[in-house]
Amino acid sequence: MSTNNNTTEKKGSFFQDNQKSITFIIGGILVLILLYIGYQKLYLAPRAETAADAMYKAEEYALIDSLQKKAIDGDGSFLGFKEIADEYSNTKSANIANAYLGGLYLRQGNFQEAIKYLQKYSDTGSEILDPLVTGMVGDAYSESHDYKKAADLYKKAANKASNSYTTPLFLKKLGLVQEQLNEYKSAEESYTRIRNDFPESQEAATIDALIARVKAKQ
Repeated sequence: MSTNNNTTEKKGSFFQDNQKSITFIIGGILVLILLYIGYQKLYLAPRAETAADAMYKAEEYALIDSLQKKAIDGDGSFLGFKEIADEYSNTKSANIANAYLGGLYLRQGNFQEAIKYLQKYSDTGSEILDPLVTGMVGDAYSESHDYKKAADLYKKAANKASNSYTTPLFLKKLGLVQEQLNEYKSAEESYTRIRNDFPESQEAATIDALIARVKAKQ
């Protein structure tokens, strides 16, 4: 009975920590918007101007929970991200639309659709956007309880670029799924890297408690 209780507590603790991912997903969409604006101004080719013009209404809908279906499917007057991704394929707008779709489906709990669209995204060379999308694929696998696959993707996202926003975020998520896989030494290494390399990050504020937790389980 005691063992079952401990297992329940462990799983409960893991999922309680991992529920914070919803805040990350919302933040991720905001980051995508900011990056999209930069791409619209600096990188979009003339051929893609129509797609760029079509994006703005879908972006507005994406920020309102009750209107996210319109962001995905459109509203009859304005295109949704799905149609933009299909009709303007091979444009930067379509690439960003795939990232939006993945983030929105992830928020809805439709993890297979999230994975489908996030995997259509092509890296842009951005140190923020590229690891962000890779990490959201990890979120979809984590929420689907495929922790091994999630760990691989979080590790890839953390190592894709070194910055104080995405790297410690995905190192923490990596540590959480490593705990779920009973890989406590690896989790300790992930958490310790946050403490050593990103001491000013938000994740570092509570990292000592996580390090102590995994040390106690080894």
